[in-house]
Amino acid sequence: MRAFSIADDLALAHRLADLADAITLDRYQSIDLVVETKPDLTPVTDADKAVEKAIRDVLAAERPDDLIVGEEFGGLPTGAGSPGDKHYWVIDPIDGTKNFLRGIPTWATLIGLSSPTTDVSSEVSVGEVIVGVVSSPALFRRWHASAGAGAYVSVNKSPAEKIEVSKVTNLSDASLSYSDLIGWGDRKEAFLSLQEKIWRTRGLGDFWSHMLVAEGSVDIAVEPSLALWDMAALDIIVREAGGTFTNIDGVAGPHGKSGVSSNGLLHQDFLKAIAPVSGK
Repeated sequence: MRAFSIADDLALAHRLADLADAITLDRYQSIDLVVETKPDLTPVTDADKAVEKAIRDVLAAERPDDLIVGEEFGGLPTGAGSPGDKHYWVIDPIDGTKNFLRGIPTWATLIGLSSPTTDVSSEVSVGEVIVGVVSSPALFRRWHASAGAGAYVSVNKSPAEKIEVSKVTNLSDASLSYSDLIGWGDRKEAFLSLQEKIWRTRGLGDFWSHMLVAEGSVDIAVEPSLALWDMAALDIIVREAGGTFTNIDGVAGPHGKSGVSSNGLLHQDFLKAIAPVSGK
């Protein structure tokens, strides 16, 4: 039996976020920021690596039995069932690295904790994300959630306030946020067509789109190509705010290589609207 409660884990996630914020803010807009190109041609900065290393060091000391999956230093494969009977932390040290290195304040550290995939005695669903923290210090915001306890946002270090998704029920009345038009494949035509029918669309992108869904300011957020570390923390915050998080095929959770968050009321209509155009 694991000795730590979900409340303990959430408190630790906040401390990890505090540590990350100190590192990222120190390096943000620094004239000597070191930028490299990873094999997938995406950028990584010295701040990304420093944050993940610092978080891993704390987890190694305080949660030595837990596993870690991180964007910069890897971890276990992310396929269903791979973490086995251990809790595992999922870390994106800087989500929005391209924004970070260009001086755009829309970036955040994402910290999630998932329950074991084979623990049938768990009080939560097997393999479910049970803690999530999204800390965006340049936006002066931090969102968090834990299983069964709701979702919250703190603005400029103020006391956290509970957040909930919107009540919009029609796509024609909905606000949609997305990342860009890359990676849509055979859904691109349908996605572009939908933008002429929906009330409002904006390319806010990354974590912020999904957090705005959790706050009820945006009704749907979508990104067609994502990794586990991009989504784990977002998944539980959206769900605990009363929303739905799946991939673009409708599979629940953060393992589906794409992400759609919504207020739940619009989810199936949106997935149907972006289905590949027949005959294309």
